[in-house]
Amino acid sequence: MTQTTARISAVHKERYELLLTDGGRIYGKLKASVYLSGAEPYPTAGDYADILENPGGDSVIIKTHPRKSYFSRLDPDPGGHREQAVAANFDHVFIMQSLNRDFNLRRLERYLTLARQSGGTPVVVLTKADLTDDCSPQVAAIERIAAGVDVCPVSAVTGFGLDGLARYLRPGGTVVLLGSSGVGKSSLLNALTGQDVMEVRAIREDDARGRHTTTHRQLVTLPSGACVIDTPGMRELGLWGQTADESLSGVFADLEPFLNACRFSDCKHQTEPGCAVRAAIENGELSPKRWENYLKLKREALYAEDKIAAIREKSARNKDIAGWSKKRKKEIW
Repeated sequence: MTQTTARISAVHKERYELLLTDGGRIYGKLKASVYLSGAEPYPTAGDYADILENPGGDSVIIKTHPRKSYFSRLDPDPGGHREQAVAANFDHVFIMQSLNRDFNLRRLERYLTLARQSGGTPVVVLTKADLTDDCSPQVAAIERIAAGVDVCPVSAVTGFGLDGLARYLRPGGTVVLLGSSGVGKSSLLNALTGQDVMEVRAIREDDARGRHTTTHRQLVTLPSGACVIDTPGMRELGLWGQTADESLSGVFADLEPFLNACRFSDCKHQTEPGCAVRAAIENGELSPKRWENYLKLKREALYAEDKIAAIREKSARNKDIAGWSKKRKKEIW
């Protein structure tokens, strides 16, 4: 078998689809002694990896390259205790909301925080623009809470706005799609590729909510040479680690003047005298819903920080054990 580098293009439980540098696609499985020991992080869609290429069967994945950006979640399996990456090595995050009843500013704030934490550049894509004659109110509302973030209304049905996405979909670039079920991720991907690469199902008529169509993590190469990662389970993503606070500060930068203006540095923003936050809410300068969502995400980040620290500590121990075991075997032999 020959060692080479490949990119993970799809994850099917224990089997991985691999994209070679020459454009060929093969399949591979993890080298158990490396990954089960915790010596390497489990690869996901978008990852680059060293493999032992096997022309006669499944290749062997032996090392995951360092990531420049990634989304992760807690392992959803019963008893899961490790951080699980779900998409990696992307340049832009298309935060998708549709111009029907799916439009939700509070959810958008969460997605913006996740996107900033991931290391990718957020772009808000408003889908199903064919359902409205005027989307300027939604665009204005987004610009008020996401200063400096591009907002692109599009329609996969009519093609409206798709040309405006071309600047993010250049050869060698990678975009990940982030949004709830039924928002139109699969429809957009089909429109960008010019063919039905993803199954599309109608939303439920009673509440305009979508049904899951993506069942595995997948990287699709567009005719332009750009790559798009579509993945299920994005609504389960959480805020992880020390960068969560920094990401929240970036998304909720408009809160900083109020937080810094409180009379007491340790103000809880509840009943303390001289609380600038409560005053801003009472006089209409600050939306109560925006403040409540900030507190919710802040609590989530604090809760997750302790959990992910424990996970990473265990991973480090496993790596030390794996290294010791490997050294010991060499000494014996």
